[in-house]
Amino acid sequence: MKVAVPTNNPGGLAATRSGHFGHCDLFTLVDIEDGKVAKVETISNVEHSEGGCLVPVNLLRDQNVDALVVGGMGYRPLMGFKDVGIDIYYAAPEIFIDTQSVLNAFVAGQLSVMEPQQACGGGHQH
Repeated sequence: MKVAVPTNNPGGLAATRSGHFGHCDLFTLVDIEDGKVAKVETISNVEHSEGGCLVPVNLLRDQNVDALVVGGMGYRPLMGFKDVGIDIYYAAPEIFIDTQSVLNAFVAGQLSVMEPQQACGGGHQH
């Protein structure tokens, strides 16, 4: 399974999470095999003024991401990820500060799938 976490530079397991998934510096991508980290890589986020908030959806789809863990997200990208088969999980940003803590909770099954009613209205720090 490949899990993406929006992170601040320089990315990786020790990186802090980004406050806004769509405008993060990069995504830390983690392959999980048998409940353990098998591979860690980063990909730069892309400017999405053209194509709007679905640009990160397509970027992560093209990287074969299975799940994305966020601290918040708008309704439109949430539905976009659902349409391309990427599951969105919620991890409270004030509790899960860095990528490693997010992955620990994800592997332990402690994170819940984000529901449409949890989506923010946009323009917030998510």
